[in-house]
Amino acid sequence: MESMELMEFTTLTLEKREGVGIITLNRPEVLNALDFDMSRDLGEAVARVRDDEEVRAVILTGAGRAFCSGGDIKGMLARLSQGAAGRREALKTVYRWLIELINLEKPVIAAVNGYAYGAGLSIALAADILIAAESADFALSFLKLGLTPDFAGGYLLPRAIGLNRAKLFTLTADSFGAETAREFGLVSKVVPDGELSAEAWQLARRLADGPTRALGLTKIMLNKSLNFNLLDFLELEASYHALSGGTEDFKEAVKAFGEKRKPEFRGR
Repeated sequence: MESMELMEFTTLTLEKREGVGIITLNRPEVLNALDFDMSRDLGEAVARVRDDEEVRAVILTGAGRAFCSGGDIKGMLARLSQGAAGRREALKTVYRWLIELINLEKPVIAAVNGYAYGAGLSIALAADILIAAESADFALSFLKLGLTPDFAGGYLLPRAIGLNRAKLFTLTADSFGAETAREFGLVSKVVPDGELSAEAWQLARRLADGPTRALGLTKIMLNKSLNFNLLDFLELEASYHALSGGTEDFKEAVKAFGEKRKPEFRGR
């Protein structure tokens, strides 16, 4: 498989391979703890996969023994002098790329290895599908530091596992393992650590071969369904159905059906 580096980063790698963009958090010496540089790099990486029409699915994972162990404590200490207003503005900057990731009109798979704590869990929750290694361990651990959650963790976790469970694990800051995450519906599959990359790749390739425009619209529609009433949702559904019906991929699917063959989607 041909691999191409898209951009030079200091805290992560970004590759494009057979229609799949692979973002790998790459600070293994600190368990991929999130600092300012990694946040900046993530913003750039998300923008690159968003704008690259050849990227039709995305894998987000971590190098070494962790997906992302949360915020870098040294960086937090450095920000103590910022005051509340400074910390709030810093988070607003982060939120721009986090919103872009959640609303990316391409399927995003989080391949979670090892720790996904604090902001690391929030970043994983921003993906559409989570696959976990047996070693994966999850925690929204902010209250251990006397902090309320950030990175939309308090928004995303209740939607993933339900409000009562989210309260339990947020207020206690307790961690839970991969099998528990699967039972809760947080992750779709748990695999041995050595099979995680292959499992994520297989799913990403399947999605990358799909009707990208319709996949993206469906993802956004499902995300919005949690906040829409039925009538507003039906308006959205009708609009997106009409849009997808005008794509080249829809025309190809109809043609392939008539010719009794598998459609060859181009993502247009």
